[in-house]
Amino acid sequence: MDPHPFPRLTGTAEVSVRPARPADAAAVARVQGETWRTAFRGVLPAAVLDGWEPAAAEAAWTAAVTEPPTPAHGVLVAVDGERVVGLAAYGPPELDPDEAPHPAGPTTELAVLLVEPRWGRRGHGSRLLAAVADLARATGAVRLQAWVAERDAVTAGFLESAGWGRDGWARTLDAAGTPLREVRWHTLLGEDA
Repeated sequence: MDPHPFPRLTGTAEVSVRPARPADAAAVARVQGETWRTAFRGVLPAAVLDGWEPAAAEAAWTAAVTEPPTPAHGVLVAVDGERVVGLAAYGPPELDPDEAPHPAGPTTELAVLLVEPRWGRRGHGSRLLAAVADLARATGAVRLQAWVAERDAVTAGFLESAGWGRDGWARTLDAAGTPLREVRWHTLLGEDA
């Protein structure tokens, strides 16, 4: 059985979401770098942005596509024509040792969802989110979650508009020597989600 069935790929031939291919790694790294430098300035520490290495990012995305840690991990891309304009990566969540599994059932974590800013407001983010939800549902997940930088009002607003809410968990990461506080958002995957 294919671990990544696509019960509902969204879009037309010109605008769509599909699984990332190894050849997409450079474009995915480009989207990440452009998005971080433009939309995340003021959210991510300057040291993270200044230390961006496109070659290292491309290698990491190649590995994520060709050698995912588990069959439940995946990377999707949003394309406009032939151009990769967005990405989403997902997989099983890493649970805090003090946290029990969610009572609703299995969870899939949205690790990253980025759309290059100049391609924003064209539905790419919504299509990516819908595709991740479909794939998660197909593997038996009943809930999605995502960690969002506390100062990232754009992503928080996007998730809130899609019916997500904060679940009360927070964490602080070391981002190149600077604390980066994140809050966790989630949604249940009902039939209408």
